[in-house]
Amino acid sequence: MMKLKNALVLVAAISATGCGTINTTFRDDTVASNKLARWSSNCDSVPRIYSGAVFDYCTLDAAPRQSTGFDGYPSASLILLDMGLSGIADTLILPYTIYLQSKHGEIEKTRFE
Repeated sequence: MMKLKNALVLVAAISATGCGTINTTFRDDTVASNKLARWSSNCDSVPRIYSGAVFDYCTLDAAPRQSTGFDGYPSASLILLDMGLSGIADTLILPYTIYLQSKHGEIEKTRFE
């Protein structure tokens, strides 16, 4: 019973941050691009190779903000957890992301005027 509870907490934590690999590889580029801009990230772009882990780093390298992790602005501890999991996922899909990088280039941060 305790293992199930721990697994549910882990799933909730991952879904609360929005997996970096999912946001950058399997969703439209505007999702990651807009999040970088909305969170005032210092990253201007994210390479598609290891994009999930880099996206999570760029989320950490954003303007400081108050957060509980469940209001659309993930907390640092959840981002770090996702960064590790995204690194594993990024490694598994590396051939695909190499192809995407050569075909589409980097994901550029949205510029709000």
